Amino acid sequence: MYPDDGQSTAEAALAELEYAERLLGEAGAQLARAHAEAPDQRRQGDDGDRVLLRAMFTELSVPVVLLDHEGYIRRINNAGASRLGSGPGYLTGKPFVHFVDLRRRAAMRSWLAAVLRGDGDADLESRLAQRGWAEDVHLALTRLELPTEPNPLVLVAMSPPMNGGEEEGPAPLEPEVEDQVVVLAARRLDVLTRMTRLLLRSAGPGGAGEPLALVDAAELLADSYADWVIVDVCDLPEDPRAARRAVVAAPHDATDEQREEVAGAATEDADIPGEVLGRGQSLLFPLIEEEGVLGRASSGAPLLAMLGAGSLLSVPLRGSRGVRGALTLIRRSNRGSFRLADLGLIEEIGEHIGLALPPRPE
Repeated sequence: MYPDDGQSTAEAALAELEYAERLLGEAGAQLARAHAEAPDQRRQGDDGDRVLLRAMFTELSVPVVLLDHEGYIRRINNAGASRLGSGPGYLTGKPFVHFVDLRRRAAMRSWLAAVLRGDGDADLESRLAQRGWAEDVHLALTRLELPTEPNPLVLVAMSPPMNGGEEEGPAPLEPEVEDQVVVLAARRLDVLTRMTRLLLRSAGPGGAGEPLALVDAAELLADSYADWVIVDVCDLPEDPRAARRAVVAAPHDATDEQREEVAGAATEDADIPGEVLGRGQSLLFPLIEEEGVLGRASSGAPLLAMLGAGSLLSVPLRGSRGVRGALTLIRRSNRGSFRLADLGLIEEIGEHIGLALPPRPE
């Protein structure tokens, strides 16, 4: 809903419904005309052929995906669904590029657009990444034009990479298996306990104050729970969005360029930290679909793509007088995704950090 404006929301919804009604009416009229012009042109054997072809497509041993003209999965066979790590019913209707590693999505979009334009077939090396795994693949794209379809389709066949595969990057730091509930709960409790001890030490007589607490807290989370940890702090009580990037904790194999780009990026209102600061609400992205939500590097490339991100969450640092900052955690695509239980843990840690921050200047 629009903030405090239910009438505008209702009017917008009615406008959408009117548009949908008009589209459905036009489609119904077209179907009626087509039926009247060709009442019985189907041969008796057509239904049997369709069933046979559908069964062949489904059971084909090669992973195959059929995309519509906007890149959404129209159909996918069992081998393709297994390769993408889910069932055909769940995958149908999803954008195919969302299952491609962030660093390869721009190239994938360009090749898909070229094939749809009729520039010929395409063969490319790419990487699939989804919920804790990453796999290099070779993709073959072919344009299909069918008399029953108003727009061209694209058939994507997946096979092992021609060059033997590329470097997968660091192995997952913690295996996320669905039935390991007790193990995961123990790990989360351990992180919370270590963080509490750290904040209590920093608040004591010998503590070093805010910078040490923030740096140590970020490094603890980066070492045990995430790959990248970003802390944005707001010092102006009258403008909660005027924040500074206080701390960036990076994985040990991060490049100097990556560290500098993340540390130097400004917190914009439209970015994830800016939205968390402005609204005071947490955000969770188990699967990152839009690579620009954390801003862009100086070259214009999305920061998340540069970091190889696969999952992200961001929570407010809430002190006694409101939101003091935002804590953002990023996991790379070859690591298990953040879940709701992770969000609850980091929200609690965010409140602890927010309360431990010294009072901001009046």
